[in-house]
Amino acid sequence: MGGDYYETLDINRGATDADIKKAYRRLALKFHPSRNTEAGSTERFNQLGEAYEVLSDPQKRATYDKFGEEGLKDGIPLDFAKSGAWSSGYVYHGNPYKTFRKFFGGDNPFADFYTSEAPLQFGGLQPEVQKRQDSPIERDLHLSLDDIFHGCTKKISISLRVMNEDGYTSSIRDKILTIDIKPGWNEGTRITFPKEGDQGSNNIPADIVFIMRQKPHPYFTRDHNNLIYKAKISLKMALTGFSVDVKTLDGRLLSIPINDIVHPTYTKVVTGEGMPHSQDPSHRGNLIITFDIQFPDKLDVERRHLIKQALSFQ
Repeated sequence: MGGDYYETLDINRGATDADIKKAYRRLALKFHPSRNTEAGSTERFNQLGEAYEVLSDPQKRATYDKFGEEGLKDGIPLDFAKSGAWSSGYVYHGNPYKTFRKFFGGDNPFADFYTSEAPLQFGGLQPEVQKRQDSPIERDLHLSLDDIFHGCTKKISISLRVMNEDGYTSSIRDKILTIDIKPGWNEGTRITFPKEGDQGSNNIPADIVFIMRQKPHPYFTRDHNNLIYKAKISLKMALTGFSVDVKTLDGRLLSIPINDIVHPTYTKVVTGEGMPHSQDPSHRGNLIITFDIQFPDKLDVERRHLIKQALSFQ
């Protein structure tokens, strides 16, 4: 080669393995003959391949650092005092394209332009790979009605693949995503974390999307911003009046008088006691009370007679 490998890769002698890979990646892409037609680019590309082959191998690098290029290529004494044996010298295979493909592997940004040991030349074509974003990753986020009523913060741990500093290897890491649930959010609300999916050298990470799903509540069902409460009452109560006690999601106890005759389709609407509006939590929907009238299983003759007398005014 006849030059300094460190200078060729534009790094200092204390460079880490990641520094070496990063430098080769940058310069090999810059001086690759299929994208750089300036004079001297081919020679520089050849020099980069040899420099990377040596400095990326710990044993070759150690020999080069101690004995220089001459010692690396001519060989060094293994244990001269005892045996007189010398190590075999290093010989670069001379094919920088082989080094290039070995480095990039399946992520080779010029893969479409190769057929064998040498690149095909296509005038005017740009070798850059157009990155495409992966499809969104959708997950359900199950929340209780109480969480949706009050609003809350949820922290979700995910594992994802991230690129390492060398720019071409990756590893799995954990990350915490924080979701601030606003009071009154509706079923199906989508919370998107842009580009938080797996990273790759030739892809744009996918968006991670959480879709809000409401868990069943033991007493209330939800209809948009309204809350529906079903009260079980007797036929006597339906005809004579009563009060319904409802414990609200914010802990209050409402005692609602019912003075009307309760028929099977009757409902009682309590204004402003429903779910908060997601756009303006100071405004709330309604509480709608429906009734399940419990009829007696049977009546004896006397009770039938009394009921007939009581209803004879109709």
